[in-house]
Amino acid sequence: MRGTDYFKDRLPLLMLQSFAMFLLALFLLAVGNEGSTIGIILVCWLLLLTGWLFVDFRLRKKKLDQLLALAEGLEEKYLIAEVAGKPHRADDRVYYRLLSMAGKSMLEQVSAVKRERREYREYIEQWIHEIKTPLTALKLLCDNNKSEITRTMLLELERLNHFAGQALYYARSETVEKDYLIKETLLSDIVHQAVSDNKQLLLSNGVQIHLEDCEHTVFTDEKWVTFILNQLIGNAVRYRRENPVLIFRAFCTDDGISLSIEDNGIGIPADELPRIFEKGFTGTNGRLGKSSTGLGLYLCRRLCGKLGIGISAASGVGGTAITLSFICNHFCRMPEENGT
Repeated sequence: MRGTDYFKDRLPLLMLQSFAMFLLALFLLAVGNEGSTIGIILVCWLLLLTGWLFVDFRLRKKKLDQLLALAEGLEEKYLIAEVAGKPHRADDRVYYRLLSMAGKSMLEQVSAVKRERREYREYIEQWIHEIKTPLTALKLLCDNNKSEITRTMLLELERLNHFAGQALYYARSETVEKDYLIKETLLSDIVHQAVSDNKQLLLSNGVQIHLEDCEHTVFTDEKWVTFILNQLIGNAVRYRRENPVLIFRAFCTDDGISLSIEDNGIGIPADELPRIFEKGFTGTNGRLGKSSTGLGLYLCRRLCGKLGIGISAASGVGGTAITLSFICNHFCRMPEENGT
């Protein structure tokens, strides 16, 4: 609170005090008091008024500064009334009561929204769990009745599984800590699982797969990292060129182990590269009939953040490379150390 604002708020009081001093001076003159006596009385009044205003300003400013500092330290600002303490002034108690009522109303609304989101997430998880059963049955039927039609159906079933998985992981992305299992895992096992999950997609598009130095061990959640790789594989196939190639390359860094997923696709424009992890961003390539939703890479970054995995992208005329960095020197091991 600034001094000018304080005195501006008290302008009516100052005007009333000035008018009262003027009336007192007239009365004292009328009853025969000397000018010096009247002057001393008015100076004393003015000094008392100035001193009271100064002390009141300092106390009010200190109190308000404390409240502001307290509010700045709160993540949920609407809880300020609960931690501020009940004031002593009558008008301040009214504002305190209003803040308490607003905070209570906000808490009720936040709780209601959280409950609705939880119920919706549980419904989505249950729905995906139920739809997985007929999808699996259809896949088995296609596997047992090989033909050109069933091969096409397998590709579409793989896409359905992909979209169902994306919805499931999106629903669970806010509560990853409740659904992960960190354990020692070979990067090659994760890569093989992701390639297997996208087998029909890769075969139908003639994508060549190369693994280079992927026999590194990291501590991570295999299921969630496999989902991230599924998203990256889907993007690589969607934005492919002729004779598509997908290379999985692991290498050591100063901080741990990194896994690079490189393709020879159409690449990403340099001016769009910083935005590819934003939610809903499809870019120039995504608008060219590629059915992009702008959720895949956003989910990858979000899940990587939850799992403590770094993610970065580089692109040029030769294709795109997405790098996952498992920043955990003491948790990662070189291939030759796996047997020790």
